[in-house]
Amino acid sequence: MTVLVAAQQTETPDALPSRQARLAYRDGRVASTAGIAPGFVQGNLAILPEKYASAFHRFCQLNPKPCPIIGMSDVGSPHIPALGADLDIRTDVPRYRVWRDGEVVDEPTDVSKHWRDDLVTFVLGCSFSFEEALLDEGMPIRHIEHDVRVPMYRTNIACSPSGPFAGPMVVSMRPFKSADAIRAVQITSRYPAVHGAPVHLGHPHLIGIKDISKPDYGDPVPVADDEIPVFWACGVTPQSVINAAKLPFAITHSPGLMLVTDLKNKNMAVI
Repeated sequence: MTVLVAAQQTETPDALPSRQARLAYRDGRVASTAGIAPGFVQGNLAILPEKYASAFHRFCQLNPKPCPIIGMSDVGSPHIPALGADLDIRTDVPRYRVWRDGEVVDEPTDVSKHWRDDLVTFVLGCSFSFEEALLDEGMPIRHIEHDVRVPMYRTNIACSPSGPFAGPMVVSMRPFKSADAIRAVQITSRYPAVHGAPVHLGHPHLIGIKDISKPDYGDPVPVADDEIPVFWACGVTPQSVINAAKLPFAITHSPGLMLVTDLKNKNMAVI
C-alpha cells in the first residue's frame, strides 16, 4: 500500500505530496484528508448525469459561497487534467457516497463499477485550503488537533434554487476565542474560491443548529467557554440538495474525505 508522505515539493510531478496522497487513496487507504499534503488544494465532489449538469452549474453560480467551482470534467471523463495530470476521479478519493433517489445506497472506496458515460464531475473549493493560512498565523484548528473530521451542520439558510436543486446550506465550524475569530474573518476573506469569509459567528440556533455537539456530518469537537463557534459555507451543501431533490443518481465524496489536487493553496488567495 502506498504511504502518505509530507515531503518537500520537487520538480518531479510523481513526488508531489498531492499525488502521493491520491495514490494512497487509490490503493484503498481511508482517512480524513485534513492536514494531508500541506500547500495543496482539496475539493468537494458532485458527480451528476449530464441532464442535470447545466442546472447544477447554475446552482453553483447562484450560491458561490458554498459551491465555488474549481474544476469540471468533460462528459463521461473521469479525468480533470487541470487538477492533476494522472487524477482519476473514480479511485482517488478516500471514500465516496453513491446516491439513488436522494438516498445514500453505497459508500465505496472506488466508484468504477458505478461509472457511466453520461457523468459530469464538479469539483468545489474546500475550506481545508484556508486552514493553512490560519495555521500559518498560529491559530489552532480544533479538528486537526483532535485528528477528526471537521464538524458540519445543515442550517436554515436557504440556497438560491436552480432546476431541481434547492435546499439548505451546510456549514463547517471551527471554534475560536473572540479576537482570533475576528482575525479568522480577515484571513479567510482572501480566499473566495474556497468559501471565503464566515457566514455566521456565534449563536448556532440562529441558523437552525439545535445542538452543536451533534453535527450532521463529520465529528463533534469541543468548544471552550471562552470561545465562539465560527461557521463557514461548506462544499457538502450539494449533498443536502441532492437529498432534497431526490435525484435519481449521483456520486459525491464522503464528508471530510476530499479530493487532493495539484493546485496550490497560495494561488487561491486574491490579495
